[in-house]
Amino acid sequence: MAAPLLPADVLARMLAADPGRPRLTWYDDEPGPTAGERIELSARVLANWVSKAANLLQDDAAAGPGTTVGLDLPAHWRSLYWALAAWSVGATVVVDAEAAGADVLVTGSPTAAAEHGGDTVLVALPALARSHPEAGSAPGAVDEARELSTHGDLFSPMADPEPGDVALVGPGSQPRETAYGDVVGGEPSWGAAPRVVVGGALERVLRQSLAAWSADGSVVLVRGSRDDLADRFASEGVTHDAREDA
Repeated sequence: MAAPLLPADVLARMLAADPGRPRLTWYDDEPGPTAGERIELSARVLANWVSKAANLLQDDAAAGPGTTVGLDLPAHWRSLYWALAAWSVGATVVVDAEAAGADVLVTGSPTAAAEHGGDTVLVALPALARSHPEAGSAPGAVDEARELSTHGDLFSPMADPEPGDVALVGPGSQPRETAYGDVVGGEPSWGAAPRVVVGGALERVLRQSLAAWSADGSVVLVRGSRDDLADRFASEGVTHDAREDA
């Protein structure tokens, strides 16, 4: 029986298959200072972000199997590489309200960072941010925009997760736990190398992204809305809009 595909395997396969092909495209249509942003990450660039974040988690927070990493972030391109980083060290990703109680908190909120009792990473969402504008309000938190670049471009885990270890804890009054051996799910109807628009709550975006990537595909993630999305998706070569899936 073949070993289950783990999130770190998915990233490695994308790198081996075609490191230069776009794997994550982000559009920000939400009114505000980041409106109009478009970010495109190849497998190589995505892996670089993941390696730096994973090294930060492992070196600064001693994160590994058994550690919970809370993502107090919207469905955003930065959330995706932080999730992959947490899975690279073998930790459990926790989303929604439960994120605040995790061992390590990755958040865009200085208040949440200041109130957290453990290791915290304060994330500025703008693509060109060089520091979080309110980092001074969260003493002790790692300012991701300022410090992430100091971490290594290559990552080697101190320990690997077991297939039965919990990879993802979803939201709800009785949070759903998904093991490493089950978190990478296929979507046969998407076909090979799909170009998939993902959306919704963060947990759903994480699952959809893993499914697309495991099929040697790529994802397009959009925040906000506008009238010409159909034209945009056509220009991006989208083959499936997973936001419409039940």
